[in-house]
Amino acid sequence: MTDTRPDTIVLVHGLWMTPRSWEGWVDYYGAKGFSVLTPGYPGFEIEVEALRENTDVIARLTVPDTVGHLASVIEGLDSPPVIMGHSFGGTLTQLLLARGLGAAGVVIDSAPTEGVHVTPPSQVRSLFPILKNPATRTKAVGFTPEEFHYSFANTLSRAESDQAWERYQVPAPGSWVWEYGLLANIKPGHQETWVDYDNDDRAPLLFIAGGEDHIMPPSVNRANAKHYKKSAALTDYHEFEGRDHWTCAAPGWEAVADHALEWSLEHAGTTSRTAPVTDT
Repeated sequence: MTDTRPDTIVLVHGLWMTPRSWEGWVDYYGAKGFSVLTPGYPGFEIEVEALRENTDVIARLTVPDTVGHLASVIEGLDSPPVIMGHSFGGTLTQLLLARGLGAAGVVIDSAPTEGVHVTPPSQVRSLFPILKNPATRTKAVGFTPEEFHYSFANTLSRAESDQAWERYQVPAPGSWVWEYGLLANIKPGHQETWVDYDNDDRAPLLFIAGGEDHIMPPSVNRANAKHYKKSAALTDYHEFEGRDHWTCAAPGWEAVADHALEWSLEHAGTTSRTAPVTDT
């Protein structure tokens, strides 16, 4: 390993979550000697319980403001970090890499960027509680414990899932689910989650998918990764069998964290593809 390897890891949370969702990873990577940052979305500086009481902060969120906020944190660092994002945090990570930020990027169970036309049945079922009511488009909308169990934590017992829901889940901006899920590939022109897939100058990017993920299944992540196939920049894909969307905290999450870190340190700073985008 060279002396120029990244010493900072930036962890970007997804929808229905806050920086608290990374608490295990912060300690785990910190014990390995890394500086670990978990910047929240604008207004997410307060705790989970407070956000549940002040959902207007969530409902008003925009993707450009969120990307700009995260970018300002990264641009303030002394050297490019590894950027890791889960779920919609994976979308945000792709947008950050598209800006030229980061030494390497890892997206875990990523929500897709614009142009990924794959919508598996389990994803439709996961998002139906929000999309069934057009009024949610302007509101902050959460999952019930039952909905969370299906969408996020389907490999856990209901009791384990309910514990995770109680500690971590907050509402998400309904507009994001509508605009960047249902409508992103219908509206004309480029949307706010568009990236230049052919960009040769971005940092290496790894997609990690969970074989049992309902809300962002492997087919979505594979399709997203394949969009980068014309880029000379390194794009890779890895799938963990038997893991759900709650993979960053479900039992065995350390294996996911280890793979993400080892890949990042191996490929950080790589300027061209050393392996093709894979299907497995």
